[in-house]
Formats: sequence, C-alpha cells, structure tokens
Amino acid sequence: MSLRTPAVDYVESVSPGSGALPPRAWYASSDAKSLSLNGRWRLRVSATADAEDDAFAAEGYDARDWAEVTVPGHWVLQGDGVFGSPVYTNHLYPFPVDPPRVPTENPTGDHRRVFDLPEGWPDLSEGGFVLRFDGVESCARLWLNGTDLGEFKGSRLPHEFAVGHLLKPRGNVLAVRVHQWSAGSYLEDQDQWWLPGIFRDVTLLHRPAGGVLDFFVHASYDHVTGEGALRVDSDVDGRVTVPALGIDAATGETVTTPVRPWTAETPTLYDGELVTEGERVPLRIGFRTVELADGLIKVNGRPVLFKGVNRHEWHPETGRALDLETMRADVLLMKRHNVNAVRTSHYPPHPAFLDLCDEYGLWVIDECDLETHGFVEQDWRDNPVDDERWTPALLDRAARMVERDKNHPSVVIWSLGNEAGTGRGLTAMAEWIRGRDASRLVHYEGDVSCRDTDVYSRMYASHEEVERIGQGLDGGTHRRRELPFILCEYAHAMGNGPGGLADYQRIFEAHDRLQGAFVWEWIDHGIRHPELGYAYGGDFGEELHDGNFVCDGLLFPDRTPSPGLVEFKKVIEPVRIEGDGTGGTVRITNGYDFSDLSHLRFEFFHQVDGVPTGARALAVGPLAPGGSAEVKLPAGPDGEGDEVQWTVRALLAEDTSWAPAGHPVAWGQETVVPRAPVTVAASRRPVPDGPSLTLGPGVFDARSGALKRIGGVDVTRLRLDVWRATTDNDDGASWQDDTRYGPLWRTYGLHRMRHRLDGVEPGDDALTVRTRVAPAGRETGLRTVYRWTSDGTRLRLTVSVAPEGDWTLPLPRIGVRFGLAQASADHVQWFGGGPGEAYPDTRAASMLGWWDGSIEELQTPYVRPQENGARADVRWAELGGLRIDGDPAFWFSARRWTTEQLDAARHLTDLTPGDTVWVNLDHGQHGIGSQSCGPGPLPRYFLNAEPVEFSFVFSVTD
Repeated sequence: MSLRTPAVDYVESVSPGSGALPPRAWYASSDAKSLSLNGRWRLRVSATADAEDDAFAAEGYDARDWAEVTVPGHWVLQGDGVFGSPVYTNHLYPFPVDPPRVPTENPTGDHRRVFDLPEGWPDLSEGGFVLRFDGVESCARLWLNGTDLGEFKGSRLPHEFAVGHLLKPRGNVLAVRVHQWSAGSYLEDQDQWWLPGIFRDVTLLHRPAGGVLDFFVHASYDHVTGEGALRVDSDVDGRVTVPALGIDAATGETVTTPVRPWTAETPTLYDGELVTEGERVPLRIGFRTVELADGLIKVNGRPVLFKGVNRHEWHPETGRALDLETMRADVLLMKRHNVNAVRTSHYPPHPAFLDLCDEYGLWVIDECDLETHGFVEQDWRDNPVDDERWTPALLDRAARMVERDKNHPSVVIWSLGNEAGTGRGLTAMAEWIRGRDASRLVHYEGDVSCRDTDVYSRMYASHEEVERIGQGLDGGTHRRRELPFILCEYAHAMGNGPGGLADYQRIFEAHDRLQGAFVWEWIDHGIRHPELGYAYGGDFGEELHDGNFVCDGLLFPDRTPSPGLVEFKKVIEPVRIEGDGTGGTVRITNGYDFSDLSHLRFEFFHQVDGVPTGARALAVGPLAPGGSAEVKLPAGPDGEGDEVQWTVRALLAEDTSWAPAGHPVAWGQETVVPRAPVTVAASRRPVPDGPSLTLGPGVFDARSGALKRIGGVDVTRLRLDVWRATTDNDDGASWQDDTRYGPLWRTYGLHRMRHRLDGVEPGDDALTVRTRVAPAGRETGLRTVYRWTSDGTRLRLTVSVAPEGDWTLPLPRIGVRFGLAQASADHVQWFGGGPGEAYPDTRAASMLGWWDGSIEELQTPYVRPQENGARADVRWAELGGLRIDGDPAFWFSARRWTTEQLDAARHLTDLTPGDTVWVNLDHGQHGIGSQSCGPGPLPRYFLNAEPVEFSFVFSVTD
C-alpha cells in the first residue's frame, strides 16, 4: 500500500503544470483594467508538502491568526527566521539528487489574500478575466474562491489563469500553496540563494471582448536604404498606428518607411498603438536587424562589441523581489559605467527590466530559466536535458521566455540556459525558438560543437586562449570555426578584482571574431544581517554551502560601485585618448559601434605636481565610428623641477536620459615632465644617546636599530613586510590547480615571517641594520638591509632585499610596514594614483593627481574582508605628522587594523579599530587576476622573489 499523498504528486511531476493559459507577450493596456494583488498576504509555513490539507482555500476559512508577509517577497527573508532561512549553493543541489524526487522535508508556504473588485470595474459578464503570476519559486498550486485552478513550475516565468467564471464583486479568496522544492528545482540550479516565495507581481487583468490576446512586433531595419519594415502579427485582427511615421496599417500588413534605427547607443523608440475592436495597446517600437553575417554578429549591418555584465536580480533585503526603481538604478549605473550589454543570468528578468533596456539602450542576451549544474557531480548522468520525459518542461520554459519577451528590441540573442550539459532537450528548444523567431540568434555556452547555436561561447578562457581563438587557431568543428566568439562569463568579480580586464580588452579589440564578453557578475548577493553586516553562504547554518562565492559582483550589496566597476568603466570606455609620448599631441579614437562623437565635448588641463592648472575646451571633430584624429595640445607650463601631466576628458555635452551634461565618459593622461629624483645628502652621522641612537630627526633603539620616532612622531615596528590578507582571487577556486598562490603562500609560511637581527652598524654617514626575514620550517629567506641616512631635517631609508634559497613562488607584496598613533593619523593626502584603489593588473582607472581622504575612506568594504585600499604610483603621502616621499613611486595603504586582523576577519563587523594606524609602503604588489573562478594574474604581474632596492624619505610636516 502506497503512503504517497496523491494530492501533492504534482510536486514531483516532470510536467510543467496544468491549467495555465498559453504564453503570450507581456504588455500593458490603454483600456483594460488591471488590479495589483501585491501587498500583505497571510502566510502559514509547513515543514512538508502534505502537512496541511487545502481547507485554507475555502472562502470561509479563518486565517486571522496566520502571520503576514509582503508579496512580492520570499518568506525566508521575512519574519526574522521564523519561516526558515536562505540557502546558498553554487551548483550542488541542497537535497539528494534523485530526479524528479525531492525531500519529504519540503518547506511549503500557504498564502492567502482576500480582495474586492474596485469600484468602476467592468461587469463580470463583460469579456474575460486573467490572473497572472510573474514569478513563484519553485512550484505553486492555486485556488480562487475554493476552486482549484491548477499548478505550475518555472519559477522566473509568467503563468496566467482564466478566472472570469469564478470572480465575484467582493470577498474573493485567492489561495496559493508554494513548495520550496519540486521537480522544477532540478532545472533551476543557478548559483544563487534558494529563496521560496511569490517574488514577482500578482495581477488580475480584465480582458475586454474583442481585446488583444497575443501579438508579435516585427520591426527590421535596412542599413543600406535607411528604411524600416514594420509588421505586427496579432491573434485578433486590428490596426497598427505609428503617428511619428505616418503609419496606419492592418495587422499582418508590412509597411516600409524611412526610420532612425534602434541600437544600444541610440535607442530610438517610436510610440505606436495596436487597436482591436475592444482594446488599445501601446507599442514602443525599435527598428533593428540582427543577423549572423560574414562570421559576425551584426546589428543593422555593423558588427557589435559587447561590453557586458551578467545580472542576477538582487536586493540585499528583498532578494529577487525588485521594484521598478531598483531596476532603473541598475540600468542607470550600467549606462554611466559604459556597460552596453546584459546577459540575464540565468533566467528571464522581470519584464519591466527589459522595458528599461529598450528605453535606455542595452543589448540583451535573454536567458531561459534553466540550469542543471549539479548533475556534473555524477558526470551528467540522469541530466534532465537529455531525458525526453523532461522535454515538454524545457519547451514550456523556452516558449514562456520567447513569447513574453519577443517584442523587446533590446533582446538580440536568445540563450537556452546555462551549465546544463548537453542533450536532446536543448536541441528541441533551439529548434522551437528558431521556428518561432528567426530574427534573433541562439546562444548556449555548453554547446561546444555549436550544433544548436549561432555563437561560439565560453567561460573564463585565459587571455592566451582567447588570443588563439581570435586568430582562428582554436580548432573545433567546421561550423564552430565559422562563428563569432564571446565570453559569456569572464573576469570573476569576487572580492578585490577582477584583474586583467585591460589585457582582455586589448585582445577583443584586435580581432574581429572576438565580439566581447560579460563580467561575472553585476552585484554581490549579500543579505543584510543585523550582526554580520551582510551575510553569505554558511551564515544561516546551511549544511551545504559555497561561502562568499555568492558575493562576486561589480556592485556591493547596497549598489555602491566597487573598484572593479570603476576599472571596468575605464577599460571599456568608448573613446580612446592616447598621447604620443611627447606631450604635444593626443590621438582620439571613436570606439563606438554606431555613434559619432557629436554628443561629447572634450576638455583639457595640465597639472603641476598633481595640481590642475585650469581646464579649457579641446576641439575634436565628430569622428565617425572607428575613426581617429590627432589633436594638438596647448603648450605646458615651464615650472622647472616640477612634474607635469596633461589630462583630456570626454564629457557628455548635454543631458541624456541616463546622465547629466558633464558626465565623464572617457579620459586619458600622460606625463610630460617626469618628477625630479628625491635626494637627501648623507651629512649626519648616528649619535649615541643612552639606549638610543639619534640620526637627524630619527631616534632609534641602539640595541635593535629599530626606528622609534621621527621628530615628535612615534613610529612602531617599522620592518619589511611581504604578507597581504589574501584576496578571493589569491585563494582561487577549489577545483583549480596548484597555481592558487594564496594557499601556497600559507603553506610556505609567508603569513608568519620571522625577523632575525644580524647586526646594527652605526657609521660615519649612515645607520645600517642587517636582518634576515624567513618563515619557520623553511630554508628560504630574504636577506634584508635597512640603511638610514639624514641631512639633518629629513630621514632616508633604503631597503635592500636579496632572496636566499630556492624561491618557487612569487611574493604577495614587498615593502615596509609601520604603525602610527591613531589620534594623529586620521587623514591622508597624497600625490599619486587615485581616487580609488589599484593593483598591478587593476590600475587602468587610477588617475594621477593630488588626493585626500580619511583613513576610513581608504578602505574598500569587501563583504569578506581581504587585501584592499592600495593607491598606486604614489610620489608622496602625508599622514600623522609625517611626509613620505618614495624613490621610486610606491603603493600606499593605511588601516586601523593589522594585516593579520584583516586576514582573520570573515565579515566587516569582525574588524575593530585599534589604537594604531598601520601603514604599508610597498615597492611591489602581486597581481590580482580573477582566479576565484577564472585565470590568475598574467606572468608579467607576478611579484617574483628577486633582488630589489627601494627608498623612502621621511620628514615631519608642520
């Protein structure tokens, strides 16, 4: 006898569901009423799918003692843990892999909402009524006024149900049972938090008699003639009007007329209207043609270069439940940082986001709600995409994406999904999509032979491999060799990084076949937490989790741009501004695909020792896409002995929809006159003074040679430092090879170096301190000599380092570290790179200038604390009563905790300011890379252990 409960068998059925209407386009209406059912709902959460009966769906059921939650929302993010907790895994299923079965322990939320029809609504006998759910995770069954309407899966896709026969003017009871786990969960293993709930809008729609059902806007553009062709296919006959173009045509009729095309750079939309007997529907029409031609992705006859990001929907308090203004904030940030493309990883976004992409201009790869990544653990055995029983569910998901989003000009490529292996189901999806919409291309990264796709796509290929692909040396099937290439994921933006962006961009721009890439990913998925600041995997007691791998975005959880986004903006800027090495001429290159430069104005200024001399206009012609011009620069200042740079900036000439006039789009800078060497005459000798030695303004411990004071400024523990709090990219990913230097550095003991004093040698013109710095348990070491000299007012330190033994790995950093009293060292000013942090392979956005800020402002608040805050190319810095000049320029950082405390912290709240500000003056830093998922730093950014010598000059400020 079976103990299964037939009433919940649908949870484990591979069927996409029952009772829903066929998918259709998502649109608003000028005539038809709509009622949002968002707001406060009653909720009861049960531990299993069958713990409660369905009596709660009845009209007279009393749910007044149930809790209340907000819809859209996830119940585990409401109620302070009463309703359970979030779960984060990258690819492992958080339940046993036994498709299509799911655990008996299956949190189930019964939702209940009572509503009235508004005054003035149509009579229930007039037309029909549709109930629409835009997103529910992961499986839902619903009732209206006690009648079972059906059930559905496909969490991030719309489902509609006909309800006109069940509605009444007042007291309607909508009941929805939502199961966290279902057969559909096997198709939604998408490297994100598992968050059950009704997380998108719930809407009641009136459908008037003779109203619009579904329609498809076909709006192509002929770049040769400059004409657009418009045809609107509609399930219900009607007329299409576009007043600005003088169009008034029947549905199904093609009209050709001159138009301005839609592109991500020039997102021209024409307002139109589809009118049937019973309804008017507004249209926003963008004319553009997408094709695969000459082995390239072309839009309106021109190849495009994607400068993109992968975007999961995320908010640190509401999860995947985003409001319109949050979506708009994302789009505006993208546009302001030169991003031109979005891959909707790994599911279709809220449809309002695509409206914004149409309006502001972003290329979109629209990705289906599909990923089965966890099956990789069993070598893809039982993978649903190669099991024909699941094919109807796959086709349902493909259809719901395409039908919903087909009228968006921003969508140029359909993606079958992500990391789902290969199989017959994917082929069926590709065939269906091509049959329904031949006007766009098809993408799927896992199709290495490109049998089903129009684009050769990869993730995290190294610079070297991408270069080979660009040169056509990658091999593969004949079909693949003829296709364009994109990196659908690269530059893993986890923690400090990603590094190597500029090196990738140079390769992309050098080879036509390489049509760009999409950074993984847009935003850190930290969850706001009262004790931890932002929580990540494991912070909710998950038995399986992937830690802070969920925090790998270009934005921090509060949508503050990270240094990675600032770097990305500079690397992908659409105007190249390059000097000729003489300071007399600048070369301006238009990197746009479609736009000239008439929307920009250019300004120019010199700066002397970091201080700008005043900006002036620079005349640059409009320049067609791809064009370049040499522009002569005004003569620079004659200041003898001063360091001089010029800076040219490209700014928006007028307000746009996404940024005001004056917004910086691109910049370039070149040093015209280098700085003079820093010299200090060694005219003083060390003078014994009891237990101390005095050398100019410096006071040293006579026994150890340790610096104690400069003038009236106390200095603590100045000595060689080679350790940094490892970044996520230093630590690398668990599946990578032995080039993960973070773990190797720890194995070699670089985080616990010992300092042996070999000699303190006062001389006629210097104090020399000889040491050896080495880790316990290893024979390798760094022979280190500190040589102090002074001219009486300034103190010069020259550090000489010579490696001993067989060093088989690079160093994290090399320089000196010391402490200053916190009370005096609370503010810094410096001449060097800024305003934000930079490292050897993340320094494109570092602009030379005179900067200042508090110690707090020097910190970068990565969700998991790690090395951060270094400023590059620093000539001098002032803090705590000291001025430090570098010879050569140096990397500067300062913080209110030690590197060791930073290294031990797991959340920002673990860091407590001490009584000392710890200052690092680094001669070198190891590169960053993106080995948290991608490749490590390129070899030229390695900080190899080799003999070095560097100097700093200390003086007391007034």
